[in-house]
Amino acid sequence: MMHHGDLLVDLPAFVAAVEAGSFASAAAKLNLSRSAVGKAVTRLEGRLGTRLFHRTTRSLALTEDGQAFFESCRRALGDLQAARAMLESGRRDVAGRLRVSVPVLFGRRCIAPVLVQLVEAHPRLELDLNFNDRLVDVVEDGFDLVVRNGPLRDWPGLMARRIARQHMRVCASPAYLAAHGIPHALTDLARHRAVLYGRPGRVRSWLFPQPGAAPAEVTPPSRMRFDDLGAILDAAVDGLGLAWLPCWLIGADVRAGRLATVLDHLPSHVFDSHALWPQTSHLPVRVRLAIDALAASLPQATTLPSDCRV
Repeated sequence: MMHHGDLLVDLPAFVAAVEAGSFASAAAKLNLSRSAVGKAVTRLEGRLGTRLFHRTTRSLALTEDGQAFFESCRRALGDLQAARAMLESGRRDVAGRLRVSVPVLFGRRCIAPVLVQLVEAHPRLELDLNFNDRLVDVVEDGFDLVVRNGPLRDWPGLMARRIARQHMRVCASPAYLAAHGIPHALTDLARHRAVLYGRPGRVRSWLFPQPGAAPAEVTPPSRMRFDDLGAILDAAVDGLGLAWLPCWLIGADVRAGRLATVLDHLPSHVFDSHALWPQTSHLPVRVRLAIDALAASLPQATTLPSDCRV
């Protein structure tokens, strides 16, 4: 049975022989004896079960099989060299402008720190960061990468990768809970007041996963509807009611005791965050690095640390 390791040992001798035009020249180039090169080629032929050179002429002439094999070897060795060069340069060669569009608040709190760190690590990399909650046209607007939250639609010509899961929690200030009591079940929410997320004509219900069924949808009583999560957070901290917010947004306030989470025994609803980028046969290294960095860092940023559970 042929071992690839054995094969690889003899490949450089064969390639050198073809390129140098004789075993003797190849031997000089590789610091080997002429017979060592000859033996390497003979071993290769034995393993491959075919002749690589015509032995009849004085100069080295490749057989048809030899020619085909040589082309493949040259390509493979070139790829290996390129791979080694890329590793040796580390990732110092990451260069160019990275154009990214992200949701406003999630982008500012969670994504920007990761991408800023990436740019700091690579002196020839530039970052153009667009904060926008509306959907942009990735290709038309010239973005390398777009991050969006919520269900993934089918985007023709775009690739997608989930980079985070945003866990939602119901929370309130300790002062609000002291005055109005702590809800222990979904039915208790009707007796509370809430600050809801709403846009003209549409208020977002709070979702609670249920085993083997669609999520329970609850819309607690509310006199305040904002279309900005940061404003809802501020209102909750100020004691104006219950709020349903992502863990990444409330973590610092929960840790500091300005907010407490409730209904923690219920499974949390999860919104996925996806990176989207134009489909291409050769993804620029800077884009690949950015996607990998976000996928590695965001999961830690989007869950509530266990020491935050109240």
